[in-house]
Amino acid sequence: MSLSRAPRRRRSTSGRAILLTAVTLAGVVTLTSCGGSDGGSKSTRSSGGNYVTGEGGISRVARGERVEAPRLDGATVDGKTLDTTTLKGKVVVLNVWGSWCPPCRAEAPYFAKVSKELADAGADVAFVGINTRDNSEQNAVNFEQNYGITYPSLYDPNGKLVLRFPKDTLNPSAIPSTVVLDKEGKIAARTLVAVNEQQLRSMIDPLLAEK
Repeated sequence: MSLSRAPRRRRSTSGRAILLTAVTLAGVVTLTSCGGSDGGSKSTRSSGGNYVTGEGGISRVARGERVEAPRLDGATVDGKTLDTTTLKGKVVVLNVWGSWCPPCRAEAPYFAKVSKELADAGADVAFVGINTRDNSEQNAVNFEQNYGITYPSLYDPNGKLVLRFPKDTLNPSAIPSTVVLDKEGKIAARTLVAVNEQQLRSMIDPLLAEK
């Protein structure tokens, strides 16, 4: 009897170990979805064209290979409405964020600073937030007030607006994400991690210089 029980105990222990490993890996994936890093440089080709991901995880698309961004419209967190297609002619900076997300809180001061500086300079640029997975608009409002965010944010608690981006393009597939559109409304750059001031300006300034 004792000999037959021992293998069963070993199999049970092994099963628990496998389950624990699976749960641990799942936790790692969950954590990195809100603020990982994918430095290095690579070139990728998809049906949306070529894009190059450089240092800091910023991906860029050559001007002739960019694709049209989807229309993003709806209510904002302050109860107004917004349609991004009305912003053509300007560089548009789209930032996907949630008040619950630590990396979003880390990058928020840089968005507040850069957006104000460019507005004061009269630059042809518009900032638009996409607030997601916040089940309370008041949480989003408080976040914007706390960090001095003055530009509008679309309220997208279920992530439906984000899903409008084609999967084979530079879509905002993480939180936070930042996607920058050129003056023609085409996707020109993206990052899937929190950015600092220098990284944000490096995504915007070249597009402002395009004629």
